[in-house]
Amino acid sequence: MNTRRLKLAAIGCGSRTFIYFELAAKQPELYEIVAAADHTPARRAKARALSQNPNFQEFYDDRAILAESKLADVMIIATQDAHHFAHASAALRKGYDLLLEKPISTNLIDVLALEQLARELGRRVLVCHVLRYTPFYRSVKAVVASGVLGDIVSFEATEGVEPWHQGHSFVRGHWAVVEKATPMIIAKSCHDLDIFSWLVGSPCLALSSFGSIMHFNAAHAPAGAPARCTDGCPLSGQCLYDAHRYLTDKKPWLEIIYDHAKTATDAKIIDWLRMSPWGRCVYHCDNTAVDHQTVAMNFASGVTGSFTMTAFSEGRDLALFGTKGRLLAGERVKRTAGCDLVVEDFRTGKLERITVDHEIDGWHGGGDAGLVRMLHAEMSKSNAAEMESSLERSVESHLMGFAAEEARLTGTTVVLADFRQRHGD
Repeated sequence: MNTRRLKLAAIGCGSRTFIYFELAAKQPELYEIVAAADHTPARRAKARALSQNPNFQEFYDDRAILAESKLADVMIIATQDAHHFAHASAALRKGYDLLLEKPISTNLIDVLALEQLARELGRRVLVCHVLRYTPFYRSVKAVVASGVLGDIVSFEATEGVEPWHQGHSFVRGHWAVVEKATPMIIAKSCHDLDIFSWLVGSPCLALSSFGSIMHFNAAHAPAGAPARCTDGCPLSGQCLYDAHRYLTDKKPWLEIIYDHAKTATDAKIIDWLRMSPWGRCVYHCDNTAVDHQTVAMNFASGVTGSFTMTAFSEGRDLALFGTKGRLLAGERVKRTAGCDLVVEDFRTGKLERITVDHEIDGWHGGGDAGLVRMLHAEMSKSNAAEMESSLERSVESHLMGFAAEEARLTGTTVVLADFRQRHGD
């Protein structure tokens, strides 16, 4: 049977679009990459090269590409968070189905409005909650579905953002100032909140949350540290967050934010760091994003769970506690047991060690490759509600995240049904 190829286009040519284009180009039987829009000529040229399509069309911005007749089946929305709602809404109205980078939007009102618009227009919107498509979390889901754990009663989870990542993205970078972006629990961890409701299989009813900026502030600045790493810091070469590391072991991070990273001389990069947000001392920034946050959740099924997001660890860890057994998974298990998952049977005491066949294409533990591999099937489903990461399903994780931020700021327990109603549903 011949499968109709999906035509893909994109608004925003950054690292996420490049990854999706590269993976889609490896599956020419399923996808044809036809167009992209971005202000930067170098990024449009890179998108063209990745497309492997001589008829690829370039556009300066969202208005230019959306002024054309419909060019593709699916529009990838991979612009900065603050623009997601406007770009996604316009593309939906133009007739496109969407592959939408998370977060859906930077506020819950727009999240709910986009959900309503997609429903009214009958469009499919697949949100890039790539963790659902990783071999690791699919293995965890398979264990839960097998019944070996019995009924899930509670869980504990941790996401270690990693210190450099925190400094790069949430102190110096695009998501540092919550008021200009989105709460960090949404920007970084709506992935995780989505996974919890998926594994538990029921909606979250209420939650509470605590967190703050404990380390990345002026009170922890080394003595004599200037505003920029390039201004003669006395700890140059010693500080964990020294921006000069963008020239050495952190060069891959530079390539995400500086278009000329691969060709620029060290002197050019230093000049760029002298003016760039990424050259600032992490203790002298305008950041308002937390560096640690904990969320306690109560689900409709009676399951309770806790989740900690912290700058001061790396990787994800998960413990599921059931009536018949427990599952331990993630980075700590990998280090101590040499596998990805350990499943304990309470009755027999037997321990089963499971090693997951990880993929290397893209980031997110194979989630990018899994998402692109399944995109065709997801977009071919007649009922959008049946999609693995449909807009309707993904709204729940955003609802949880925005409610967690309100709970953190107010010191209250937030009931999600009331919270949703207050924000326009």
